Parts: sequence; structure tokens; C-alpha cells
Amino acid sequence: MKPFLIAGLSSFFFLLASLSSISALPRYGNHPDPLRFIIGEQNLGPWKNAISQDALAPGPATDNAPQSTLVLAANRTNRVDILRGFRRYRGGWDIANRHYWASVGFTGAPGFILAILWFFAFGLSLVVHHCCGWRINIKGKGSPSSQRICLILLISFTCAAATGCILLSVGQDEFHGEVLRTLNYVVNQSDYTVDILRNVTGYLSLAKTISVAQVFLPSDVMDDIDKLNVDLNTAADTLTEKTSENSVKIKKVFNAVRSALITVAAVMLLLALIGLILSILGHKHAIHIFVISGWLLVVITFVLCGVFVILNNTVSDTCMAMEEWVEYPHAETALSNILPCVDQRTTNQTLVQSKKIINQIVNVVNEFIYTYANTYPSQESSYYYNQSGPLMPPLCYPYDSQLQDRQCGPQEVSVANASAVWQNYTCIVSASGVCTTVGRVTPNIYSQLVAAVDESYALEHYTPPLLSLQDCNFVRDTFKMITTSYCPPLGHYLKIVNAGLVMISVGVLLCLVLWILYANRPQREEVFVNLSLPIEGRSFKNCFNGKINHGVPISNPPSGV
Repeated sequence: MKPFLIAGLSSFFFLLASLSSISALPRYGNHPDPLRFIIGEQNLGPWKNAISQDALAPGPATDNAPQSTLVLAANRTNRVDILRGFRRYRGGWDIANRHYWASVGFTGAPGFILAILWFFAFGLSLVVHHCCGWRINIKGKGSPSSQRICLILLISFTCAAATGCILLSVGQDEFHGEVLRTLNYVVNQSDYTVDILRNVTGYLSLAKTISVAQVFLPSDVMDDIDKLNVDLNTAADTLTEKTSENSVKIKKVFNAVRSALITVAAVMLLLALIGLILSILGHKHAIHIFVISGWLLVVITFVLCGVFVILNNTVSDTCMAMEEWVEYPHAETALSNILPCVDQRTTNQTLVQSKKIINQIVNVVNEFIYTYANTYPSQESSYYYNQSGPLMPPLCYPYDSQLQDRQCGPQEVSVANASAVWQNYTCIVSASGVCTTVGRVTPNIYSQLVAAVDESYALEHYTPPLLSLQDCNFVRDTFKMITTSYCPPLGHYLKIVNAGLVMISVGVLLCLVLWILYANRPQREEVFVNLSLPIEGRSFKNCFNGKINHGVPISNPPSGV
């Protein structure tokens, strides 16, 4: 039973683990998990000053009130808890609660109880049949009609078992395909997250070389950006490794489950058909082997019914928990420990600080342009490299003093096209580093400016996606997609698998009884022998009497004597 439960639940736990690793960002100080360092107060120097305890508080609606606790899938999980004396479990969906597993596991009890009852009841019947000589035969006056009815029922139950095998084969194939599609979606989402991290780290790698002539970013900002770059690389590597490792394990388990279900369907189908043929042909001894095999296989199918009922309820509980969490992502729930989301105020403060850093980088660039590039220093100056030609346009501040979006002036260049525009102001330098053609910047200085612009671009365009990971918007969108597009097919195909297992169990169970009953019917040869024995006995007696009377015919006594 364990492999089937692992197969059904591992995909959802893999989903939760993957998404928690990209959303569990630091809120309460250092944490050993590198995935919790994507954006945090210890990573981006000036950011950490603004993300204070005030920022970590809940939103205005809940500033003065305790955070409400939301019980996920409360109605669905209101079941009997065998660990509490069969009282009702009311804790909702919570994979960390053993009482939840006890309650959901109890939903498969009917299948397990039927398996136990069938194992002992039919096993006892077989013992009585073989040891005590107890037999069931179709005899008596209504034998021909009884045989026909028995044969019709036997064929009907065999067809039911065959239909169950077909349903099981189709259902497991569709279920397997849907699980793989769900798994691929989760892997794609993980890959998307890794791509975001890789893009950011690519731009942050350039930030380490930001040095426009003698104008630098503040040293603490540079150090913290360098640390963030290392943490992002570690997070991306870890997420990639865990995603690949877990997806391979899940595929192996589901492939094993698929093989097991296909084997059960094929064996039960062959058992039903061969058992039907042997019972019709009356092979009593051979049919006993199939009866014993069918007896044990029915036990297995009943157990599988119980396991897939548990799996179906667990999947349904998880889907409903995801759906309810999507509506209240910041409520205190069982998912809060798995997916700790930073509240909206915190993410807003992070976004504000990212805008401030962008403006600081623009300050560095424009300070160099105004102080060095667009001036005419003397040849004795340390900043002289023969600047000449049209004045170089400054970089546009994307945000004003209030950190609101602003339009670029006519003489400014935006972050998006600054690299292309400034390339026109690049000169060709001699071996000594002095411009030999018209230009305002040397190729070396131009590369430093581009690095600064790329850093601004990275923060401007990739901070919002990172924030969507931090505040669980990304996770919420992923859960919403899973609950709307993947959960309904999974539940539907699980029901088909359960229906197939039930039909196989009941069909083969009834076939076993009819196999014994129909295989033990009187054969034509047996009927002929039973009818001929009295005739032969009487003829032998007449012949014996004739010899005693020396050939005198034996006449019937006169009537009335």
C-alpha cells in the first residue's frame, strides 16, 4: 500500500516543497536555507534599513487585531479520527498533523475490511470444501434451467470483471498522463523561477565591476549586492537540483504504480476469461487453482480500492486547501509554515528601496557625465583623455523624488536605450588610453557605464518578479492554475480507477462462487452412466435367473395373484 500512497501524494508535496523554497524568504533574521536569502534584510544594504519591524507587521486592516486562523478544507476533512476514539476530526487540511492522516486513512477502511472479511470467509469455505468434502452441485428436476441461469450469471459477471479491467487500464493511463502533466507544469514553474534568478544574477555579476572612472557606488551597497549575487546563485542551483531530483523520483514511483495497475488489470482479465472457459468445460481440478489465485487477487484489489479511496480524498483535500488558500494567502493556515509569505507592506517597502538604489546608480552615472565626460579638462588633469565632440546626454531618472514614475526629458536617455545611444559618443583610443577620434568616453569607460545601466535595468525589471515570489503572488497563481486545470482531471481519473477496481473485485468474487458451482454440475457422461446402471443391473439379473431355469422362459405372474 505504501508505494501507491507515496505515488499519489509525492507530486503534491513536491509542488509544496518547490514553491516553498522560492517563497520562503527571510523575515526573522538569518536562516541556514540558502533559498531563504533571495531577498532579505541582510542582503541589500540600504534595503535592510527600510524593511523594519514596522514593515513586517500585517497590513492596516489587521494592525491592531490578531491574525485570523483559517481552517483549510474544513468541511471535506470533517471525518472520523480513530486516534481520538472515533471522534470527529475538525483540524482541516494539515499534512503535519497525524490526526489528519488518521482521519483520511480511515476513509479507506471499507476496502481493507472487505479484504480481511473476504480473505477469511472464502478461505474458510475452501478449507471446508476440500477437507470436509462439502460440495455444491446443480441437481434435481430443475437442473437444465438452473445450469442455464448459472451460465448466464457467470458470463455476466465475467463481462463485468472484464469491463472493470478496461476501466482500470484506461483510468490508470489517463491518471498517469495527468500526473505527469501536473508534474511538468510544476517543473516548468520551477524552471521559470530559476530563469528569473539566473537573469538577476547575470546582471548583478556586472554590478561587481561598476566603476565609472573614479565614481563608485557606496561600498556597503557593493558588498551587499555581491552577497546577494552569491545567495541567488546558490538558491538557483539548489532549486534546480531539488527539482530535478524530486521529479525523477516521482516519475519512477508513478511508473511503478502504472506497471502494477496494468499487471493487475491484465492478470484479472486472463483469470476471469480462463476461469470461465474451464468452468464451462468442467475441469474441476484445474479450476481449483484459478479459484485460489482469484481469492488472493480479490484481496489485493480490495486493498487497492481502499488505497485509492485514500489517495482520492487526499488529492481532493489538497486541491480544496489550495483553492481556499488562494483566496486568503496571508491568513494563518496549515500552509503558512510551508509557504511563509511576506505581507504586502513588506513587499512595498522592498520595491521602494529598489527604486532608491536605481536612482543612486543614475546619480553615479550622471555625476561622471557632468563632471568628466562633458568637460574639457587640461592635459595635466588625471581625468583628461581628449574629450571632444557633442555633449553626452545624461541618464534619465526613472523615478522622481517621491519615487513615482517620471517621463524622461528630451535631452535624457532612458535605461532601455542608453547603451545604444552612448555608443555613438565612444572614441577610439591610442595605446596610452587617449582618444584619437571624436568622443566623450573611452571604450573602457563606456563598458563601465553599460554595467551600471544594466544593473539599473535588472533592478527595474526583475525586482517585481522576485517580489512576486516573496509575497506568494507567484505561488498563488500557480495554485490557481493547478486547482482549475489539473485537479478536476486528476479527481475524475482517480474515480475511474476506483470504479474499475470495484468492478474487478465484485465481478471476480462472484465468478469464483459460480466457477465452483458450475464446474461441479453433472456432465452428460455422468448422466448417461447414472441412467444405464439400473438397466444393466436388471439385464444381468434376468440373465442369471434364465440360467437357473434351464432356458425356461420366465413368465410374468398372472395379475391378481
